[in-house]
Amino acid sequence: MSPADKLPIRMLHDRVLVKAETAEGERRSGGGILIPATAEVGKRLAWAEVVAVGQNVRTVEPGDRVLFDPSDRAEVEVRGTAYVLMRERDLHAVAAERLQGAGDATGLYL
Repeated sequence: MSPADKLPIRMLHDRVLVKAETAEGERRSGGGILIPATAEVGKRLAWAEVVAVGQNVRTVEPGDRVLFDPSDRAEVEVRGTAYVLMRERDLHAVAAERLQGAGDATGLYL
């Protein structure tokens, strides 16, 4: 994200702003079966990219890919782009690329 594209907001406390990866339309299963866009999907977690974090967020940073429950979401639109706002504790996982060299770091919650 270039400085010109910087979001005109500052996140507070433990809030995380993410941009969800949209999987609209038809998709294929791991076995190659075509699943139509109208198919009902059970409770399924979704991946998103962290765009901004509040000053009390300790386990993620902008650019990380995180896993969250899309049914527990508050959406907001900034400059014509839809984002999801949530608390850090509502994230279920962080993609492992950044965590490879983290060693024994733990995320303690108070």
